[in-house]
Amino acid sequence: MWVSFAPESRLIIDFVLGPRKQYVANELIQVTDKHLSDSKPLFVTDGLKFYAESLLNKYGEWVEFPKTGKRGRPKKPAIIPDENLRYAQVVKNKQGKKLQKVEKRIILGQNIDQSKISTSLLERQNLTFRQDNNRISRKTIGFSKKVKGLYNQMRFYCTHFNFCRDHRGLTKEKEKGVLEKKTPAEECGITKKKWKLAELLNYRCLKISTN
Repeated sequence: MWVSFAPESRLIIDFVLGPRKQYVANELIQVTDKHLSDSKPLFVTDGLKFYAESLLNKYGEWVEFPKTGKRGRPKKPAIIPDENLRYAQVVKNKQGKKLQKVEKRIILGQNIDQSKISTSLLERQNLTFRQDNNRISRKTIGFSKKVKGLYNQMRFYCTHFNFCRDHRGLTKEKEKGVLEKKTPAEECGITKKKWKLAELLNYRCLKISTN
């Protein structure tokens, strides 16, 4: 399961299911982009090599360099990343099973705050997935027999998580001495209140043409 996650609001943006292959990374970036505004966020991942190529394919532009008239082979076309694209990695170096060093690498973009380069909240979210859902916990006998069943169950889980579950990490003081917890959807402005399960199950999802 590949997940895109907004750490500021704890919102699960989207996910895809598939092996650790380039085409699945490309699909994750494609579905994630549909939820983003024109202002691109800072992308942070682990050290898996597929993400950089996926981001360049989505937000880069192929540029053909003009011929110089000089001897030798002409310069090959290359992908030039969008000037607003910012991407960093958190790479964990291990020796055996012991963590030796955590390295933060800036891959694309400039003026990136080192404190923003972190995957700890997403890693904690992955633990929450496994705690809540026996289908994706390790060494389980409760796995899904078909990919479609796993996808539908995880889609429902993620929607319920975003809209119906308040998050302890989003606790704020509403009034003096009165604390209020928000759902991820509330925190990022998608909804104005915490939904009940009945509201989620009865919500009519309408497809609107953009033509």
